[in-house]
Amino acid sequence: MSIWLQPEPQNWWLIVDDAIMEDVGSGDVTGGALPEDLSVQWHIEAQSDGVLSGVAIADYLLAPYGNDPETAFVEVHRVDGEFVSRGERIVSGLIPARRAMMAERTALNFLMHMSGIATLTDQFVRRIEGTNAKIIDTRKTLPLLRPLQKYAVRCGGGHNHRMGLYDGAILKDNHIAAAGSVTKAVERLRGYLSHMTKIEVECETLDQVAEAVRAGVDIVLLDNMDPFMMREAVKAHKGKCLFEASGGINLDTVRGVAQTGVDLISVGLLTHSAPAMNFHMEIG
Repeated sequence: MSIWLQPEPQNWWLIVDDAIMEDVGSGDVTGGALPEDLSVQWHIEAQSDGVLSGVAIADYLLAPYGNDPETAFVEVHRVDGEFVSRGERIVSGLIPARRAMMAERTALNFLMHMSGIATLTDQFVRRIEGTNAKIIDTRKTLPLLRPLQKYAVRCGGGHNHRMGLYDGAILKDNHIAAAGSVTKAVERLRGYLSHMTKIEVECETLDQVAEAVRAGVDIVLLDNMDPFMMREAVKAHKGKCLFEASGGINLDTVRGVAQTGVDLISVGLLTHSAPAMNFHMEIG
């Protein structure tokens, strides 16, 4: 059974393999201090409370390489998406000591970063309980880590926006300025887009919102609007499209935004500013 929440992040093993190569390079020079035939029991435990993400990566990096199961194994105690408390064991096992030392930091780095994102996402999701809004992520991700960061958002109960420029069309202010108007930009898009691709338009004024709705777009992004303007936009065009709120939204303001009636709330800091959740590995 897969340890990942489904669907798994795209090509996650390539990201992880590159990460271990970055750290190990041509070989772990400190590992020679340990006997080649020495095996150790190890476990990873949480050092703070939060929501897990990245357990499968720790399992991947610390799993035995075809060793005798009596002398090498890995056991997963808690899985992604679960809330854990300080001191709880997440993963444990028995493997060669050199292997444990080599993989430790990379495994912990992924766990700390991804669980930090999941934990912050969970906090946002809890703040808007009882409303109809969903918390979604953005493309404000670390280069090459986007699949894992967006996966971590899902572990925290959030939802994913488009993965990249290829799977969803969003007309932003610069697109509209260059095209001449919302209507012209939407018309050009419809000339070549698949019927499966949704169109979203970023709007800064109520007039732009009205124009986007008339153009028949799927989603209107209310960019940096105050809650009063958001509420007016939703009330005027409810049921004609989805409404997404975006722009500087934080834990203190997110509930007020959700109460305007928007369907989606995109939060960039989920992936670009989430603090790490602490874990450590113990031997013995």
